[in-house]
Amino acid sequence: MQLTPTDRTRVRRLPDRGSFDRATVHAILDEALNCHVGFAIDGRPWVTPTIHARRGDDLYLHGAVANHMLRSIDDGIEACVTATIVDGLVLARSAFHHSTNYRSVMVFGHATKVDDGEEKRAALHALVEHVVRGRSDDARPPTESEMRKTLVLRLPIIEASAKIRTGGPVDDDEDLALPIWAGVLPSAVTFGTPVPEPGVDAPVPAYVQHYSRA
Repeated sequence: MQLTPTDRTRVRRLPDRGSFDRATVHAILDEALNCHVGFAIDGRPWVTPTIHARRGDDLYLHGAVANHMLRSIDDGIEACVTATIVDGLVLARSAFHHSTNYRSVMVFGHATKVDDGEEKRAALHALVEHVVRGRSDDARPPTESEMRKTLVLRLPIIEASAKIRTGGPVDDDEDLALPIWAGVLPSAVTFGTPVPEPGVDAPVPAYVQHYSRA
């Protein structure tokens, strides 16, 4: 269940925070609502935020067939996908030691276009479920026209690693006696009261009323 470290995924700064545990990488990708896709064209860097979904050991990205990011990495350009969950603000006695508690993942590799209709529909289903679990049972599935307008790419989760920070601040010994509050301010993604679209008289689904990313 361990991913194989590579020169790019090996954690050099504070390596004890790194993890190559496949289940840990999967769990972070599943909980993170969105990701960022980095790639370079002729030496020019691009980083695009988007929604992702995982099925097994594959990460799926989607968008319009004319999407710049998708078309670029579909042409063979290597991608780096990152996802981060912030779990808390770490307030130290010194400015230098302030930090955050977080869980993050980096995935490197080449993405390929999904042409198989069954896999493409399964990927789009997974993308909806990634955002709101249970929604696919209610929402109308994509039409053939909508399928043709949508590009789906598959990125194998092979070259990847996680990095996680937990715990409180790590202050220098000489600062411990300073009369300054230090500790952790926990952070969590929360959502407000559902706002129905005008004209909708259907009841609010349970998966909306009790929505959570955890």
